[in-house]
Amino acid sequence: MHPAHIVGAPTDYGASRRGVNMGPAAVRYADLVATLTDLGLDVDDGGDVPVTRAWTDAPARTDAKYLEAVEAVCTELADTVSDTLARGERPLVLGGDHSVAIGSVVGAARDADIGVVWFDAHGDLNTPATTPSGNVHGMALAVILGLGEFASHPWADAGVDAENVALVGVRDLDPGEREAIRDHDIATYTMTDIDRRGVTSVVDDAVETASGRDGVHVSFDLDWLDPSEAPGVGTPVRGGATYREAHAALERVADAAAVRSLELVEVNPILDDHNRTAEMAVELAASALGKRTL
Repeated sequence: MHPAHIVGAPTDYGASRRGVNMGPAAVRYADLVATLTDLGLDVDDGGDVPVTRAWTDAPARTDAKYLEAVEAVCTELADTVSDTLARGERPLVLGGDHSVAIGSVVGAARDADIGVVWFDAHGDLNTPATTPSGNVHGMALAVILGLGEFASHPWADAGVDAENVALVGVRDLDPGEREAIRDHDIATYTMTDIDRRGVTSVVDDAVETASGRDGVHVSFDLDWLDPSEAPGVGTPVRGGATYREAHAALERVADAAAVRSLELVEVNPILDDHNRTAEMAVELAASALGKRTL
């Protein structure tokens, strides 16, 4: 098993609610290192990438709030992720809001052919032209794919093909996101698909879609789970995955794919109940990295 290198990206200006910047600390506090070490992994915690407090100032634009700050932290994170992989270690990124996925995927895809499995209640496929909120965490996947104006942002477009991206468990899409899914033929599996087919069947298809020559990046937003399971998230949507479905999904990913890199995002301890959501994130990281009952 590859050694795991933990890096935090404690951002919150990509979201509309404060507190998610404390997510990496909450996940670490939930015994992340000890849990992964118990799996037999060599674990190194590299600390956090530098993050400015940009949200204390008025955003320069309302259709992509704090985009310059997002660019700065994602550029730093991309270098860290790329360097981690070059050392033969597997990056485990702790968000922060989901905008940090831009840096994670850009770094993981540098000089590599990868796919992406995106576990999220939302599509994250808005652009400044379609967003209802201006929050960049709702644009992260569009940025990675270079959609709309992001085609002209070299720091952002990861070079990942839309045909190698799979959205899993979505249940809240904006009109512009539905259009992007249709226009770019992005494989999308809703919670209805999971209800009808079962989570392991859906994840098998998602992994097959996303499998790149050099592995798969797994982006896991804790709001993929039902709020009754993970209350500490900023944009909860009822009707999400259960505890067991989440573990089955990530166990299946670990069995079926070469997990190149992994991120866990959107844990907001201010909104949480006794750190339940952070503890869930730790358990799910263990499943994604190989923990099994036998």
